[in-house]
Amino acid sequence: MARPRPEPVQVVKQRRDAALNALVAGVPYMQFLGVTVERRGDELTAILPFAERLIGNPTLPAIHGGVTAAFMEVTAQIEVSWAMLWDDLEGGRIDPETLGPDTLPRLPKTIDFTVDYLRSGLPRDAYARARVTRAGRRYSTVQVEAWQDNRARPFAQATAHFLMPRRDGAAGG
Repeated sequence: MARPRPEPVQVVKQRRDAALNALVAGVPYMQFLGVTVERRGDELTAILPFAERLIGNPTLPAIHGGVTAAFMEVTAQIEVSWAMLWDDLEGGRIDPETLGPDTLPRLPKTIDFTVDYLRSGLPRDAYARARVTRAGRRYSTVQVEAWQDNRARPFAQATAHFLMPRRDGAAGG
């Protein structure tokens, strides 16, 4: 029996990008902050473009700590949601063309979120990546790192715990 031909790479990229765009569009606060997400393979990088309104301390100047925390929290939420969607997306059980606010799986709910501020966020673009360190049916743990000019010198790091939604769409618990 002959193996089916693999999908063309462009079709795979379009499917993955459409699903990621729908996921990001489902988090209105990301649009408010101006956060975008780039995908390279299975790795996601969130980008917070600098804007004057993000400054919390004009004397330094430094990005507001609440903005930094929110940026890292939404990065973690998107990462854990992307990991949750991946198998269904790759298995063809989710059609990214039909994904929208009413058809997206529910986002995980934050149980707790702890931020370590390592240095001031400078008035420039910031980047963040998250890594799921525990993915369970009921809860997941995610580590996040945010940096600006040099990834080896993060300005903040965080740990998040999320209550995972039930796979049938009902609230987790």
